[in-house]
Amino acid sequence: MLDSLEHLVSGLGTGILALVALLWLAVTAVACLVGVGLWLLPSALHAVRAVADRERARLSRWGPEVIGPPPLPSGLRAVVTDRAVRREVSWVAVHGVLGTLLGVVGLTLPLNAAHDLSFPLWWYLVPESAANAAVGWWTVRDWPGALLVLPMGAGWLAVILLGMPALARLQAWPGRRLLRPDAGTDLVLRVAELTATRAAALDAHATELRRIERSLHDGTQNRLVAVTVLIGAARRALARDPALAVAALDRAQDAAEQALAELRAVVRGILPPVLADRSLPDALTALAADCPVPCEIDADVPGRCAASVEATAYFAVAEALTNIARHSGASRATVTVRRRGDRLCLTIRDDGRGGAREAGGSGGPGGSGLTGIRRRTEAHDGTMELASPIGGPTTLEVTLPCGS
Repeated sequence: MLDSLEHLVSGLGTGILALVALLWLAVTAVACLVGVGLWLLPSALHAVRAVADRERARLSRWGPEVIGPPPLPSGLRAVVTDRAVRREVSWVAVHGVLGTLLGVVGLTLPLNAAHDLSFPLWWYLVPESAANAAVGWWTVRDWPGALLVLPMGAGWLAVILLGMPALARLQAWPGRRLLRPDAGTDLVLRVAELTATRAAALDAHATELRRIERSLHDGTQNRLVAVTVLIGAARRALARDPALAVAALDRAQDAAEQALAELRAVVRGILPPVLADRSLPDALTALAADCPVPCEIDADVPGRCAASVEATAYFAVAEALTNIARHSGASRATVTVRRRGDRLCLTIRDDGRGGAREAGGSGGPGGSGLTGIRRRTEAHDGTMELASPIGGPTTLEVTLPCGS
């Protein structure tokens, strides 16, 4: 019931906006009779597109995604003859009237129910002219009359429980009918999206290979070279100065241990053994234990997801915790993991200074780590949302499809 009420109230908002856009179109149409409206028509159609896009976003939150059309074509004739524009104008006319009316009805029904169900508690405190039921059929002057209002409140409640979902579906129907793309358009957009995400996945893969190569070349390889040099020096010093040879062997052993530790770190960076041997919550708990900032893991993931999905989730959390430790100035962080249907949902929050941005975004250079998270996520057909106002807190949400 509450979900349907939220649908209707949000539809009331877009309905009012549609009425404003419809009024603007009407003024423009009248102005076209004297020639002035031709100058106003592009702005009016852009307003219609803005309201229609808001409705598409609203409908996508409550059901299957409604994909928007391409940008408005250039040129007045092309805009007027565009099929998507004509359908949006039709939707504005229908939703501006029907959507607003249904939204008002949906908002009024709970108020009527609350009015009549609580009526016996306050009817004697108001003037006689105001002591009546929600629909105002009769004036209540005594307690029996007040108690008779209660069944009306129960009737309103029954109407809400039975009719509110139908009202919400009826309000959304014009948008899903008129604002959806033409047949084949969604397929073309999907192919373009998959092409972009494939390119992003290849870029992320190449970046990961470069990171592994740098780690091996700048770290492990140098350590092994040092081990070789020290062993050679120990062999040369063994005959003439055994003590010097022992010291060189000790240094070689230290260098070998450091090389082994760095090699293990590189292996864990490719695919953490704890993730393969145990579970995603265990791997994230190990990450939190190594994070300099106190971090709490709240993971409720029944069963296992695909290995690639768990690896992407692991690296997203690892990169996020690294950013928190280096840049946020936070005193604590929380990682929440839930599986909702066929989606794995990650939420990473910190109480730091905020202001985090992706590389290439507005407001500054931003961080490449966040861009890497987005590329990994979109390569799995997932989504990433970042909210980091100046002053904090920062919230990073990653959603990945993981099968049903």
